Amino acid sequence: MARRSCMAIAALIGGALTPIAMQTAVAAAPPSTVQLTAAQLLGLIDRLIQSGRHEEARPILFLLAEDPNPDVRNEARYRQALLLEARGQDRDAAVLFRRILDDKPDAAPVRLKLAAALQKMGDENAALRELRALQTIDLPPTVARFVDRLSASLQASKPFGIQVEFALAPDSNVNRATRSETLGTVIGDFSLDEDSQAKSGMGAALRGFAHARLPVSENFNLAARAGFEGNIYRDNDFNDISLDLSAGPELRLGRTRFTAEAGLVQHWYGMDPYERILRVAASAVRPVDSVSQLRLDASMRWTNNRLNDLQDGKGYSPRLRYERALSPSMLVSASLGFDRFKARDDAYSTRNWAGGLTAYREMGRMTLSAGAELGRLKADERLLLLPEARKDRLTRFHIGAVWRQFTLAGFAPMTRLVVERNRSTVEFYDYKRVRTEFGISRAF
Repeated sequence: MARRSCMAIAALIGGALTPIAMQTAVAAAPPSTVQLTAAQLLGLIDRLIQSGRHEEARPILFLLAEDPNPDVRNEARYRQALLLEARGQDRDAAVLFRRILDDKPDAAPVRLKLAAALQKMGDENAALRELRALQTIDLPPTVARFVDRLSASLQASKPFGIQVEFALAPDSNVNRATRSETLGTVIGDFSLDEDSQAKSGMGAALRGFAHARLPVSENFNLAARAGFEGNIYRDNDFNDISLDLSAGPELRLGRTRFTAEAGLVQHWYGMDPYERILRVAASAVRPVDSVSQLRLDASMRWTNNRLNDLQDGKGYSPRLRYERALSPSMLVSASLGFDRFKARDDAYSTRNWAGGLTAYREMGRMTLSAGAELGRLKADERLLLLPEARKDRLTRFHIGAVWRQFTLAGFAPMTRLVVERNRSTVEFYDYKRVRTEFGISRAF
């Protein structure tokens, strides 16, 4: 440790050192400086904490957390996090646990602590991802069995949780509309007015999710959920807002977790009610092995389109997702889904499938994500005015980053770039879109 750091720490602990190290004190006047090694300071911190003098230990830990030696500063951060955890400050503790893992992704005790903190805050999925990452390390058998038991217990019981994300979002095509000025029909080309063509704009994206659980028994809960997503623009005509409310039971049988729910979705476009959806859904999540899990979702929905009764109808949608931790700092996720919607008019009835692959990588104090998605859609019939039925080919690419170097109050800046291209036999649905988001996200 540098000499000036020792002197600064000595000034802070001058009052604490004497009563603890009384047996080594001398009657002579105190020296002008005190030289202590990092190991001695950590021992002093232990004695302060054991005697309940946490406030005196805190400033020493704060200085040690900036020590040039990475082992010393991470040990200090770990003890800081434990103090915060004991005071119920789980979010602040999680930030420090993640900071240590940025330097030492193989630190198994720290990742265990982060998983527990995430579970306390209600983010069960993130906690389980940390445990799967932990299983990629060669753990001693006793530790591996403990992680298995913890993984099972995490799939349970946080009574309440909330997650929020906010971003500014420049968008080249806020209404996912065509750039074509005409629409080809069986009787010739129709001109499209400007409101039907692609519009660019600066928007604000807000996403939120909350849940509440009522434990009924050890393996059975009743849960309620609320989700909100809004894309707000200066021109209210393009505001796109949805609210999803649902409730249902959760059941765990062995290693498999089942959920079922009934919900109502209200969708507004341009600040006017656009559609209302009644849905029922069920899911099953099961670990495949210690580092991967498989999730199956299935849902049915009944849609009431407030603008066009011909688009009223019902649909069903199964989806399969596989997630695997490749290392403590890398995770991949693959998904495949199908959707069938039967509308009142066959021209609006569709079949479509979509598949995607996403990877997440921790690189120092930054989390990178990148992914691609492909999809195909086909309508049952053509609209009378159109020469052929709608057929779409969608490709979407995204890349994003969370910059934990700039963490403040548990949040960090994030950026995301989405490039989307939908090729359609109907010009009205043929579009390109580039969307960039600059916002804040959780830093752990």
